[in-house]
Amino acid sequence: MVRGVSEINLSILLDLESRDDYNLSPKVFENKKLVKLELRFGVDISWLDRTIFLPMLKTLVLELVSLSVDKFEILLHALPALEELVMVDIVWKDCDVADVTVSSASLKTITINSSGCLDTLSFDTPSLVYICYSDYVVGDYPLAKMGNLFEARISLCVIEEDITRARAPNNDWLEDDEDNVVLGFGNVGKLMNGIRNIRYLYLSPNTLEVLSHCCESLPVFNNLKSLSIKSDESRGWQAMPVLLRNCPHLETLVLEGLLHHVTDKCGDACDCVSREEKGRSLTSCPVKVLEIKEFQGTMKEMHMIKHFLDYFPCLKELKIYITENDPTKREVSEVTAEKIKLYNKSSSCNVQLLVSGYHA
Repeated sequence: MVRGVSEINLSILLDLESRDDYNLSPKVFENKKLVKLELRFGVDISWLDRTIFLPMLKTLVLELVSLSVDKFEILLHALPALEELVMVDIVWKDCDVADVTVSSASLKTITINSSGCLDTLSFDTPSLVYICYSDYVVGDYPLAKMGNLFEARISLCVIEEDITRARAPNNDWLEDDEDNVVLGFGNVGKLMNGIRNIRYLYLSPNTLEVLSHCCESLPVFNNLKSLSIKSDESRGWQAMPVLLRNCPHLETLVLEGLLHHVTDKCGDACDCVSREEKGRSLTSCPVKVLEIKEFQGTMKEMHMIKHFLDYFPCLKELKIYITENDPTKREVSEVTAEKIKLYNKSSSCNVQLLVSGYHA
């Protein structure tokens, strides 16, 4: 560091019997030339004070690092040039209630993967353009200031017990319970409001199900051009109709899998449950390009594809991807291929059956 190093990548191999984290020297946080700092595994920086001097630091990576909430906020405020923050499996110390705020005027990209057991998580990041957030749903998102966000990847984690509780028909008696999982899911709407200016959005299967509990508070995504949603047979599509209706300028929709958990609240985005106002949410969506990945060639999927062709009014191109050489999936039958040809002939949309590479 005395010689002017610009990048440090430090991991500590500890004696597993002692279980004590390594107290990093304060000198690591006093360097006028350091641009990138990566701290991983067994480092304790919960002692940090206000003597931090890293005026050139642009990238900070913290993985399995012990940290306190107040010292984390001090650290961020002391990094005027910070552009990239990565947080993985943070161990929050010395706090009964973990209310964390990521606050930085310069920060442009954030990656959070299992940030630890938090009660609340806030973002005061007006310059942020990219966020990848993969973690368990926290109790609340009091502040989500991300007005310049361009792309977001949201992969919320949930336990099966919470999904079962949230799907229960009568949750009214739990409304006054601060730990009510349904109320926690509902607060995700605040996070979505904070990212309402995005152009590109990716949602995981769990995230889509969680959003079904805050549909009334979902914002209109006026700038959203591309929406990617991954599906799972155990997770529902209840939020899909609202999402499609709230994307008035959507151009590309990517569905990674079509099979999902079917309920009477699936909405009209699919044809799993017959309803009078079939396809209403699709008719208001201006999407021009639809990509379907992980296609398995089942009749149920074919019916959904026909549903999309019938009700997306502006659809110009439909790309259906099968997986090449995947031993876990059967080949697409000739009947399926013939149906796709018929769809192509009877529709103004260009329907393509494509092959995607398989990687073991």
